[in-house]
Amino acid sequence: MDNLERVELCYPQYLNQSCSGLPRPRSEAVLLYTLFFSITVSTVVLNLLVIISISYFRQLQTPTNMLLLSLATSDLLVGLLVMPVEAMRFIEPCWLLGDVMCALCYIVGFTLTSASVGNMVLISIDRYVAICYPLQYPTKITRSRIEVSVSLCWACSLLHNSFLLKDHLRQPDRYHSCYGECLMVISYISGTIDLVFTFIVPCSVIVILYMRVFVEAILQARAMQSHVAAVTVGAIRVTAKKSEKKAARTLGIIIFMFLMTFCPYYYPSLAGQDLSNNASSWAIVSWMVFLNSCLNPLVYAFFYPWFRKSISLIVTLKILKQDCSQANIL
Repeated sequence: MDNLERVELCYPQYLNQSCSGLPRPRSEAVLLYTLFFSITVSTVVLNLLVIISISYFRQLQTPTNMLLLSLATSDLLVGLLVMPVEAMRFIEPCWLLGDVMCALCYIVGFTLTSASVGNMVLISIDRYVAICYPLQYPTKITRSRIEVSVSLCWACSLLHNSFLLKDHLRQPDRYHSCYGECLMVISYISGTIDLVFTFIVPCSVIVILYMRVFVEAILQARAMQSHVAAVTVGAIRVTAKKSEKKAARTLGIIIFMFLMTFCPYYYPSLAGQDLSNNASSWAIVSWMVFLNSCLNPLVYAFFYPWFRKSISLIVTLKILKQDCSQANIL
């Protein structure tokens, strides 16, 4: 009886056409807002530190770090634009931003997460070339090619998700049964296309490149142990071995994190079902995908000493000093 008394109309002026909402207990709402706020702030701060570090320090503006910059930008926007809206949609009993914003929010969210995945693929390609073809790396991976690749990554993400959700843009309320509802449904066919281009293909590329890097690391380690190479070449091999171990470890974590956060989200497509944000598991699977944006800077950036040095300079405001951008932090 108490629950029935707490049911309220989302838009009382529409009477029978308004959705009925069941507000959460205040303590539960506060706890959820605190949890989501902590994740959002962590995502924004960590990725902002990566962006400031790479953008400010000249020594960090390498082709590889330009990819990290693009990844951090997509993850930062997930924290700024997607997480707060999705937290409000999950906690509040009614959608208060209107039908058009409902459609736009999901297009923005899907585009940013797709761009994040695309950037991870580009990073894995970059590391593969650097480790397996170190002498050709400077000529194959140039800044201009990185800029073109990043631009294509963002453009393809936008086009792909605009096509995926085009029906929601044309008719934002097509699946709404009442006022105050934000319902998004992706058909099995569209979900399958998204599954292939946003999960299977990127994951396959990352796994294949990881295996190639791992095999290359074993071959080079054996070459060192057998003393086949000359002394000078051996020195190069020692350096390469350290890079290979770091790359193999980093890519291994990438694969594990990518699979753990994205597999639950794509389960409906794998099971031949439509994908809807009205499913009981939506909050869990969507926030696992969002959590990937918070973990990315930890995986990519904290593995490098330069990030810790740049954080120290940023937090202590030493970057305000003249010529600090020329500092040697590598």
